[in-house]
Amino acid sequence: MFLRLPGCHVEDMRGGPGAGGAAAAEAAGAVMGMASEDVVVIQVGNSTGEPSIVTVNCPDQTGLGCDLCRVILEFGLCITRGDVSTDGQWCYVVFWVVPVSPSINIRWENLKARLMGLCPSCPIPFYFDSINTSASAQMYLLKLFSVDRKGLLHDVTQVLGELELLIHRVKVSTTPDGRVIDFFFITDGMELLHTQQRRDETIERLTSVLGESVNKCEIQLAEDFQQGFSSLPPEVAEKLFSLNLCDGEVSSESLIPDMKKLKKANVTIDNSLSPSHTLVKIQCVDQKGLLYDIMRTLKECDIQIVYCRFLSDMKAFREVDLFVQETDGKKIMDPEKQDAISSRLKLEMLYPLRLMLVDRGPDTELLVANPVEVSGIGRPRVFYNVTLALKLLGICIFSAEIGRHRTSERQWEVYKFLLNDNLEIPLTNRWSRSQIVDRVMKILMGF
Repeated sequence: MFLRLPGCHVEDMRGGPGAGGAAAAEAAGAVMGMASEDVVVIQVGNSTGEPSIVTVNCPDQTGLGCDLCRVILEFGLCITRGDVSTDGQWCYVVFWVVPVSPSINIRWENLKARLMGLCPSCPIPFYFDSINTSASAQMYLLKLFSVDRKGLLHDVTQVLGELELLIHRVKVSTTPDGRVIDFFFITDGMELLHTQQRRDETIERLTSVLGESVNKCEIQLAEDFQQGFSSLPPEVAEKLFSLNLCDGEVSSESLIPDMKKLKKANVTIDNSLSPSHTLVKIQCVDQKGLLYDIMRTLKECDIQIVYCRFLSDMKAFREVDLFVQETDGKKIMDPEKQDAISSRLKLEMLYPLRLMLVDRGPDTELLVANPVEVSGIGRPRVFYNVTLALKLLGICIFSAEIGRHRTSERQWEVYKFLLNDNLEIPLTNRWSRSQIVDRVMKILMGF
């Protein structure tokens, strides 16, 4: 038992939506007298490789599961297993998590505080239209002036991630004499950047990691911040965003050419197993942020998750069972809506991000795009993972930029990286386009 509550065991969550709902209801009754710190309980693994267990027991609200998964992903953790249940008023969530890399130092107390900040403090209606606080957090501008070197941008991004400083927009450029000017528009997950102590800590950490390459570092309020929109040639935008399923299926190997053994995503929708819920069964390749992508997609489709079981086999393959309902509390009976949800889930499982290389005159530009949530927030750690992949490939970044792009259906977060080709050996002679795309995508997806 991971919560100090009577009768609320993880095993109660595995018998389907009825058993899970009973556990949630019992937890709701018991939690009225519990201490606020017991809303989120984290049991850290005792040894390297052993999963840590994150338990959340609180009033429910629309999109809460998606928000919890996003913050867990933001902290560099991967959900290896999960049980989620709600009775419509109260939810009970258990995630088994591991760091995506052994080198990541997880601040468990900070994670707990961030997760608690997402939980409603008192019982509220399930269909409450929540406003994510991070979307309206104070924006700051980090100015960094330094000498260029390999991996510089990734090292800066890693420090900001460790300090829970979220990057919303960036403008990075390199002068002809090898000097770098970085502008990062950031918010503070700890909401302390208004204090001089927090600013000094950030500047000190950056200076310590970057060493003598730093010339100057400043942090100030970003007045009248507006999210910039990325300008893409129409033919590039068409190719990047118009991906569709062909004949109802698309194989992952079409996106990652050398991973021939990856299976296709399979989504089954069944109304025969429950009198009041629709079963959505997903089988797909395991990948970083998978549960987040599933919950984000169902949230955007106005589908409520009543019960979720997230399992894995030993072959990097996932099985996810979700009992869901329409917003009116009924099963999903419309065949056209079933097909639309199935197609959307398959597309998001196989293509959660879009990635391509384009020629920009004599230079090469890497484009990465991911869908923005309805709350206005993009996928965590994309900038970190792309800069890591390029650092491992030994590819320098001449300039970088984050902006937004609107299509007819949704808004996208677009990352542009102009790759430095001013070397004795041209970039295209060292790495083929498919090799660069393959390596970056593998880092992004955790393959």
